[in-house]
Amino acid sequence: MMEYKGYVGQVSFDDDADLFHGEVVNTRDVITFQGQSVEEIRQAFHESIDEYLQWCKERNKVPDKPFSGKLIIRIPPALHRSIFLSANQEGKSINKWIEEHLASSFSLSSENPINYHH
Repeated sequence: MMEYKGYVGQVSFDDDADLFHGEVVNTRDVITFQGQSVEEIRQAFHESIDEYLQWCKERNKVPDKPFSGKLIIRIPPALHRSIFLSANQEGKSINKWIEEHLASSFSLSSENPINYHH
C-alpha cells in the first residue's frame, strides 16, 4: 500500500503485461494509475491524486475525503450495555472508550493513528 495526501493506493503486478496496476482504495471515486517500475507507479499515483484534486477544483466539486472519522456499526444490545458500563466506570464517553480500545488493538495512540501495517 502507498499513501499520498491521505489517499491510499493498492498496487498489483501483471506479470504478462510486465506492468504495475494501482487503484485508490479509500474513496468512492475511481482513481487508477499504472507504471512499469516502482518509481513510475509511485509517480503515477501522485499524479493521479493531484489530477483528481485539480479536476474537482475546476468543477467546484468537493473531493471525496478518504475517511470522515465516522463509523456506524451494529452490535448486540448486551455488548452495547457492557461498553456503556465500562466507559461509564472509566469516566469516558462511549466514543472515547471505543476509540482507545480500537487504537490499542492496532498498537496505535488516538493522537497518532496512522499505521497501515498491522
